[in-house]
Amino acid sequence: MEGVSGDSPWPIYKGAMMAQSDVDVVVVGAGFAGMYLLHELRKTGFSYRVLEAGDDVGGTWYWNRYPGARCDIATTDYQYTWDPELHEQWQWSEKHAAQPEILRYAQFIAKKHDLYSGIEFNTRVNGAVWNEATKRWSIHTSAGETITCQHYVMATGCLSVPKEPDIAGTEKFTGNVYVTGRWPHEGVDFTGKRVAVIGTGSSGIQSIPHIADQAKELVVFQRTPNFSMPAFNGPAPQDRIERLKADRATYQHEARYSGTGVPLEDSTVSALSVTQEEAFAMLEKAWQKGELLSLGNTFMDSAINRKANDVVAEFMRMKVRSVVKDPAVAELLSPYKHGYGTKRPCMDTGYFETFNKPHVRLVDLNTNPIRSITETGIDFGNESKEFDAIVYATGFDAMTGAIVNVDITGKNGVTLKQKWENGPLTYLGLTSVGFPNLYMITGPGSPSVLSNMMVSIEQHVDWIRDTLVHMREKGFDTIEPTSLAEEGWRVHCTDCADITIFQEANSWYMGANVPGKPRVMFPYIGGVGRYRMACEEVVAKGYLGFELASGDKKQCNDGLVREVQPDVDMVLDFISTLNLPAMETMSPAEARAFSEASSAMRPSGPEVGEIIDGVLPGADGELEYRLYRPATPGPHPIVVYFHGGGWVFGSHTSDDPLCRDLCAQSNTLIVSVNYRHAPEAPFPAAAEDGFAALKWVHKNAVALGGIPEKIAVAGWSAGGNVAAVTAQMTRDKGGPLLSGQLLLCPVTDGSHQHASHKENGERFILTKSLMEWFWNHYATPEQRKNPQASPLLASSLAGLPPTMLVTCQFDPLRDEGNAYARALMQAGVNVEHVEARGHIHTSITMVDMLPSGASHRREMARALRGFFS
Repeated sequence: MEGVSGDSPWPIYKGAMMAQSDVDVVVVGAGFAGMYLLHELRKTGFSYRVLEAGDDVGGTWYWNRYPGARCDIATTDYQYTWDPELHEQWQWSEKHAAQPEILRYAQFIAKKHDLYSGIEFNTRVNGAVWNEATKRWSIHTSAGETITCQHYVMATGCLSVPKEPDIAGTEKFTGNVYVTGRWPHEGVDFTGKRVAVIGTGSSGIQSIPHIADQAKELVVFQRTPNFSMPAFNGPAPQDRIERLKADRATYQHEARYSGTGVPLEDSTVSALSVTQEEAFAMLEKAWQKGELLSLGNTFMDSAINRKANDVVAEFMRMKVRSVVKDPAVAELLSPYKHGYGTKRPCMDTGYFETFNKPHVRLVDLNTNPIRSITETGIDFGNESKEFDAIVYATGFDAMTGAIVNVDITGKNGVTLKQKWENGPLTYLGLTSVGFPNLYMITGPGSPSVLSNMMVSIEQHVDWIRDTLVHMREKGFDTIEPTSLAEEGWRVHCTDCADITIFQEANSWYMGANVPGKPRVMFPYIGGVGRYRMACEEVVAKGYLGFELASGDKKQCNDGLVREVQPDVDMVLDFISTLNLPAMETMSPAEARAFSEASSAMRPSGPEVGEIIDGVLPGADGELEYRLYRPATPGPHPIVVYFHGGGWVFGSHTSDDPLCRDLCAQSNTLIVSVNYRHAPEAPFPAAAEDGFAALKWVHKNAVALGGIPEKIAVAGWSAGGNVAAVTAQMTRDKGGPLLSGQLLLCPVTDGSHQHASHKENGERFILTKSLMEWFWNHYATPEQRKNPQASPLLASSLAGLPPTMLVTCQFDPLRDEGNAYARALMQAGVNVEHVEARGHIHTSITMVDMLPSGASHRREMARALRGFFS
């Protein structure tokens, strides 16, 4: 449905509500967030004031009127869902709507729901102060008025404050100056003009083709090239329209619990598992759709693995080379220093083709930096060039600029700007400690700019509305997050960012585009659906991490909403969808087959110098082994490694990726040894085989390419048990002398159940019941009291070699591993104990699958090197 072009076609006036100087809620901003919140406040009976700096609704789509401004989310998804009638009353003209049409959409909704009568335009907030005595905010406006309110909501948008150009001489230029984020409403005619555009981010990429169509001469100054793909704009995809018409409710539900706020089937294909030709064919299919999210979703690992990302990046660079005729210009326009998606990818219409035009020139600021803006133009490199107009497409002070630009003073006179000096601290991206009843819609620490903003806006407004209603019904005056919850959310957000390659780029996601801004990941990168579930869990657990109060009445269920590492949590969620039978319901033969089938689907791990399979004499027959030799010249120190599998399944090859990783990172020779398995060979078969294997490896160390005087043992899970027992046996039986032992999530005590067996007994792959299944096959309750089954129960742990012991927070074996570390220390053993926060029993072994385990594997490799130094 087409509206009236230009400024607002609707009458703007003040309603009676606006005369109140004391209200329940003050809302700053009348973009899509402020508009929806206004509608919900009216519906739920709260008094309000809505203040907007501009003279119309629309937020970012009111301010950003530069030529070519367009949404990069398809209009089938970038629209409100709270008013079902809108889907019939408004029909978008294009797949990716341009700014004028999106503004008309906002105006249409404001008129339909009489929102104009509830908004005060041309009104800025100069400051806000929390009054601890009255438990209310005092809001000071540009009109000289002070409004008091119980709740204060910043609906100011993520990209609403243009970044000031940090270029010398900007004040000198006497020609026309334009900033893309504050474009003249009447438009600009560049016909016959000599124009400079500084910046090639989204606004530059969208506006440059339009400016080039008019300008006599256009010079584009580029510091960093950006990835961009053509929008192939046109009508909305018919298949998506039909899907919406068939079942809009299901479509919207999938959007709300998706990764990005748009229903997409998550890829299960690694970019490294196919040939480049196959990868490019898959990317081409996504390219032809003209949708950023489809391209980014082609491979499962492009955001977390640099090599996988390189496949996508090279495809994009190939596209640039196929369009831009001058190879040197094409190379300058091709990004190499950041991965695809780590800076905001762009959508364009004819952007790269623009540089084939004879009157368009590209200047690389890395080799020809701007020395100064002058009265008549720009001095750059060894040149001085005159211009009639300069366009600054230099981006925004994103995520936090609009919030901290308002002087918000909370408890004890601390401003939000002061608190966020080293980076924003929020709980859920919605609230912040020390600022009761302050809410930020799509604030830092929420998905915001990494999502379909309409979905994120509606979710935040709904959460705020429901919280206000809850407080009113329960008689609470204030709500404020706890320090524990806020710090926990910061850690969780950091964990999410740490498993990606986003932090490698100097992007505005990281605040790197604004001098002096702290360099942290501002948006939450864990996904729209996972974020929504966290917010829902907070409410379901009695506002977990919040204190609600009214006088002496208080409610506080303190705690952390997300503790499991985000990639581990994703794996657990994926496994839960498979409805696999519990392993403890299987026979040993079935469990072995299941384990082998699961192992076949994992990444192989890093390359090593050489892999050799062989056999060695065990305590009762031959044992298979696999030797991993480093790529460096030998001889090397030796690690005798024992695999996991509960003494029931597994083999000398079952921990292959982990052994490869340890070999490559520690530069040691790894000998992974099999041992006899229960129930066919129960206790003490595994222990006896472990000791026999160590003696053989020591005896044959030179022939294996190793150093006899430098041998350590290592193992994971039941293999950690075998390694620990082997270390005790070699001490007690006179050698060989060990340089160290590396124990990853070891079984150390089967004599009783520790607290972590119950605490972590469900959901985390190794369960309490599965552990008992393992023990029942391997050792009787009486045998479990033997130190060769439970090394923690040894009469003495003195004289054991230096130890690194790794335990995981959500492992049923955590407490017995921690107890073994403590007991070793008390016995005088040199122990490095790593407690892997957020990890489960199996996660650190998942090489090239779970990035969060990489740092712990590096620590393990460092410890091995230290044993032999």
